[in-house]
Amino acid sequence: MTGPVLCAVDISNENRDRHVLEVAARLAEMEGAQLDVITVVPDYGMSVVGSYFDKSHHDKAVQEARRRLDALAEAALGAEANKKVRHIVATGNAYQEILHVAETDGASLIVVGAHKPDFRDYLLGPHAARIVRHASCSVHVVR
Repeated sequence: MTGPVLCAVDISNENRDRHVLEVAARLAEMEGAQLDVITVVPDYGMSVVGSYFDKSHHDKAVQEARRRLDALAEAALGAEANKKVRHIVATGNAYQEILHVAETDGASLIVVGAHKPDFRDYLLGPHAARIVRHASCSVHVVR
């Protein structure tokens, strides 16, 4: 692999994607690749829903997502390994942002979890399926 391994996680349920992150870390280590971990915060800014949030809501959501992403990576990988991980918090549609970051950063592999579809899930089965269909690099789906 020449590019990083991009691991997409849903931080709304901190323990569910721990295994996904552990698998991504092993794959990155086997290939000597950089591990990048991404989570995506929804963008409510331009919608009717967005009008119900104050202007600082997005910044607070990103800050909380960054805190949770760091905590998840540290819990799954340990403090020393977590220091080497690049943490990415994007805003928008999950699969579009994951594909955009993978393309921009030249990722060699995307690692994503496939969860049983449930209304509460943010990274739904359809998101994982879209990532698999549209990615320009390999995709490893963890069940």
